[in-house]
Amino acid sequence: MIEARGLTKSYGPTVAVSELSFTVRPGLVTGFLGPNGAGKTTTMRMILGLDRPSAGSVTIGGIRYADLRWPMRAVGALLDARAVHGGRTARSQLLSLAQTNGIGRRRVDEVLGIVGLAEVAGKRSKGFSLGMSQRLGIAAALLGDPQILMFDEPVNGLDPEGIVWIRTLMRSLAAEGRTVLVSSHLMPEMEHTADHLIVIGRGQLIADCSVADFVARGPIPAVLVRTPQREALELAVGAAGGIATEAGEDLSVRGLTEEQIAELAFANGIRVYHLASAKASLEQAFMELTAGSVEYRAATQPASSGTEAGQ
Repeated sequence: MIEARGLTKSYGPTVAVSELSFTVRPGLVTGFLGPNGAGKTTTMRMILGLDRPSAGSVTIGGIRYADLRWPMRAVGALLDARAVHGGRTARSQLLSLAQTNGIGRRRVDEVLGIVGLAEVAGKRSKGFSLGMSQRLGIAAALLGDPQILMFDEPVNGLDPEGIVWIRTLMRSLAAEGRTVLVSSHLMPEMEHTADHLIVIGRGQLIADCSVADFVARGPIPAVLVRTPQREALELAVGAAGGIATEAGEDLSVRGLTEEQIAELAFANGIRVYHLASAKASLEQAFMELTAGSVEYRAATQPASSGTEAGQ
């Protein structure tokens, strides 16, 4: 279990994390989400003792990371897949970690097999692709067979097979009763992987709830309707207080339920070929609920060229 209480980190006048409190529980995959600059990486670094909090505390199994006798046996982490010595082989990278944490050589070969790097264990990591580097970083996180695991953007560089593999791995680790915390910007992947979410923005807690509860807090999904009598349905929907807009072959209706639209269509003699609520998504909920916390927002229109600006 990871417990943060009033966790705060300031860099001069800049507050990266502000009075953040949460608990990451065992037996679940907990997604750690937030826009760029939200403070996710800073928080993970404080959990691992790489940055010292300005205030508050964070413990792993009730103990500060700095006080753990064998850190890799308690918590395994992947924060930066490229933070390895490029001149070392995959096996030697893991062997050096194992020797400093009292872990046997046999475990090195075990984790190389788990992550699919057994055949390239003797190759230098500087020739690895990003996906292979990610697998090596995951092997390092698993090396001490820890009860707590932390992954920062673990699917970066992985192909579709690799993404399914890491998703299955994280869920199996949680099923064993381990604590799994994973940070990612890929909302569809988090929707398939996470059980629980901790969402922050500008260093403050936005949500600490299940994925289903978070999605339910987002925008009400539209109802998609397919009819050969679009104009008639638009008029009926408008008269009933709803809003209908074109969505390809369908009309997207907001403000009315499926049942209300069906009753309207029946009352007005409008034929309906298809009627269903669009599925609410984690991405939609995330975009709406973190909109006020986005630090870097791109322009919606392309910038004018220098020639046009001078005209």
